[in-house]
Amino acid sequence: MRHVVVMIASSYPRFPGDGIGSFMEPIAKGVAARGHDVHLVAPWHPAITRGRVEDGVFFHFYKYAPVAALNVFGYASGLRADTALKAQTWMAAPAALAAGWYKAWRVASKRGATVVHGHWVVPGGVTAVTSAGRRPVVISLHGSDVYVAEKNRTAGRAARFAFDRAGWVTACSDDLRHRALALGAREDRSETLPYGVDSVRFAPNAAARAAVRRELGIDRGPLVVTAGRLVRKKGFEYLIDAARQLAADFPGLRVVIAGEGDLRNELAARAAGLPAVTLVGNRSQDDIARLAAAADVIAVPSVHDEAGNVDGLPNFALEAVASGTPVVATTAGGLPQLIEDGVTGRLVPERDAAALAGAIRELASHPDAAHEIGAAGRTRVIRDFGWPRVAERLEAIYTDVVDRGGRR
Repeated sequence: MRHVVVMIASSYPRFPGDGIGSFMEPIAKGVAARGHDVHLVAPWHPAITRGRVEDGVFFHFYKYAPVAALNVFGYASGLRADTALKAQTWMAAPAALAAGWYKAWRVASKRGATVVHGHWVVPGGVTAVTSAGRRPVVISLHGSDVYVAEKNRTAGRAARFAFDRAGWVTACSDDLRHRALALGAREDRSETLPYGVDSVRFAPNAAARAAVRRELGIDRGPLVVTAGRLVRKKGFEYLIDAARQLAADFPGLRVVIAGEGDLRNELAARAAGLPAVTLVGNRSQDDIARLAAAADVIAVPSVHDEAGNVDGLPNFALEAVASGTPVVATTAGGLPQLIEDGVTGRLVPERDAAALAGAIRELASHPDAAHEIGAAGRTRVIRDFGWPRVAERLEAIYTDVVDRGGRR
């Protein structure tokens, strides 16, 4: 069955290689590659360079803010340090929600949509169920949406409203799905559907490894890499503390943190006097892939932040494991679904800099064993976390909810 899918999102890569909402691009283009029409509805952003259509995905960006300062809806800009909604977000929300609803309704009506797919239950899922009319709705959860619904009463009510009307709900990790069930999602109409990963872009690359290490002035290393928004739930402060413990053992140690966010100044201050640590700012997906290939160890030090927010299954974790570089991660969120300790990576308790340092030290000191772990991780990711598998499963979900007429 061929579908016309309206996907509603609050983030989508604004330009090729953008790291914001990077998982949305392979989701949308993967569905389109299976022969379906995909219409992506998302807020406008001044950095967007997308054309009208790319690889079967039609773009419908809507404007909502009369002044530039209020362009804070979506694109990881609505939360302050990922723990609280910014004041500008509250100010922009009514106009953004109304504009998003109208655009989604208009696109679904004009294009003859067969299914509406909302990403992030708040706001995408709410927009989907209110704009779909009698069309079936699928909602996909990505992490911050569930956290906001848990912590904000208004958002929680909106999420329950959306879950009650959704034909199917997907979550990128078991942890996220269980939290959604507590918010009103139905167990018999929901499932865990992990992200995929681009295992061609993120792969062992000897040439990139040599070039990046030359650029960074690294002789023998070790090089430890991580990437993500500089927000509390990423746990980067613990990696900096671990680097301080490792510096005496490895005089040539370099720890590279790629990303931007509200905690940049705080993290830079924490790393002051520690030349081993470098914050390199935002990098394209290609640059992140080169860094991952160059690293001796990749760290994913995720935590539950002080407000209880945690990643579902960080996309960077999948990319890291796919690169074939050994990964040290914490047990936070969905990471244990991806990594089997000692087999496809190393798992340590969250917020434990000493344990993080110990696992990095072990891998850096035993490169042959580390290589085996990295290779096993890559094999596992290619087998179980391919984007084509995600698109195939979404196609089956669309057909199911259409056949049921959107009924729960």
